[in-house]
Amino acid sequence: MNTKALHQISYGLYIITSRIGERYNGQVANTVFQISSEPMTIAISINKNNLTNQFINESKLFTVSVLAQDAPLSLIGQFGFKSGKDIDKFAGINYQIGKNGVPYLVDDTIAYLEAEVMQDVDAGTHQIFIGKISDADILKEGVPMTYAHYHQVKRGETPKTAPNYVEKSKGEHEKMDNYVCSVCGYVYDPEAGDESQGVSPGTSFEDLPDDWVCPVCGVGKDQFEKN
Repeated sequence: MNTKALHQISYGLYIITSRIGERYNGQVANTVFQISSEPMTIAISINKNNLTNQFINESKLFTVSVLAQDAPLSLIGQFGFKSGKDIDKFAGINYQIGKNGVPYLVDDTIAYLEAEVMQDVDAGTHQIFIGKISDADILKEGVPMTYAHYHQVKRGETPKTAPNYVEKSKGEHEKMDNYVCSVCGYVYDPEAGDESQGVSPGTSFEDLPDDWVCPVCGVGKDQFEKN
């Protein structure tokens, strides 16, 4: 069986948030889709080991923030490669509280949808939550980020807890001169550089400034390994 066929399925990129009392948490997800129009429902898929899963199970509430195509990798890193068990993911983030008491992101998102869980389905490593939309709005005009854009243009990687994560063999990365972040899997490609930190294309890993950090998860150069 060729599992790469699954890579041909189209995805978006979203931040799913929830709450327990006055505590908030959220994560990056690529599985969000509308189920029905009457009632208006959407479904999300969340890894059972993620803290956000616990929050949704207890509160029966979640909100989807639709990421803009120009959202920075650092935002995806904060919500996708760090745990709410260790940090406050909303520190330094511009957000507002929706009608259901769950936060949605204001910057770098183009829309949000609030939902109340109607049903959940056990899907092995993940749990599917089907929610009835209780509120929604457009925050700004723009192009939503697709998973393809995140990978091909921004060169982002897939968290191991994502439903479509596939472990790569060493030979799958493009060049031996590339360096891979041991924390989040981001690949630094010298030919591409790092526009987000002003690193020009053609800059070798050795020539990166000492204060350069992974644009996804924020760790230093010492956490990178030659591929």
